[in-house]
Amino acid sequence: MGRLVGMKVRFGVGLGPLGADEHLAAVVDRLEELRLDSLWFSEQVSAPQVDPVVGQAFAVARTARLKVGTGVAVLPGRHPVLVAKQLASLARLAPGRVLPVFGLQPARAAERAWFPVPEGRRGAVFDEALLLVRRLLTEERVTSAGEFFPLEEASIGPLPAKPLDLWLGGSAPAGLPRVGRLGDGWLGSFLTPGECAAAVATIQRAAAEAGRTVDPEHFGISVPVAAGEPDARLLRGLAGRRPDVDPRMLVPAGWAEARRLLQSYVDAGLSKFVVRPASPGTPWLPWLDEFAAELVPLQT
Repeated sequence: MGRLVGMKVRFGVGLGPLGADEHLAAVVDRLEELRLDSLWFSEQVSAPQVDPVVGQAFAVARTARLKVGTGVAVLPGRHPVLVAKQLASLARLAPGRVLPVFGLQPARAAERAWFPVPEGRRGAVFDEALLLVRRLLTEERVTSAGEFFPLEEASIGPLPAKPLDLWLGGSAPAGLPRVGRLGDGWLGSFLTPGECAAAVATIQRAAAEAGRTVDPEHFGISVPVAAGEPDARLLRGLAGRRPDVDPRMLVPAGWAEARRLLQSYVDAGLSKFVVRPASPGTPWLPWLDEFAAELVPLQT
């Protein structure tokens, strides 16, 4: 198969729930050696993997070109001044290499209590926090009489030389218009190509209604790829999360099947992909070599 037909297609590597903490230095070094695009850290507090902010800092400190992202970091429950300070610090240390993606709440219900917000106000907290993060990253001083985060001449010190793109995750129908109203891009997960096409249309429609645009190349999805038969636990988890969809449609088995699915996503309007191994015990360095050989030549 030749290059994927579409926009500027890029593939990043996601650590996902498998983590790679014990091999993270070697993984980061190999990513840089292979000149791969990006490394993405998921937020799973009770799982083995490293905290996303700590992981990003570790990765950019060891590399000169590798981009780092969050897939996704929970925003409500964190103070926007501290979030903006961390992003600005990372962006100054690694200009052009920080790719933040924010979500509404942890995927694991048990972790939601660790990101406290007033009852029934998570969406409102998210909206206010995101707007403040954007202002704090672009304005020297910020004053706001917000409902949740009143600020008086707040400053985070030196600002990034170039404004950061703030992407949003999630796939809930009520949340997709928020991407159009407030976000610079979207990263989905566990959706079919048809569902992704509908999500892109919803986001762009909401953006137009808000008098703004979302770059057509700022739409992506996280994709787990199994080395062979997908892990039964993963399939059971997906079946519980998406009982209306055959979970095997969302977890390609092998690189040939992955390439076919990725082309379907490109046809649906996506061009940025976070790919991770879906099989427990996958040896990371050989997997990265396969990733580079099987997918990177397809980039456009």
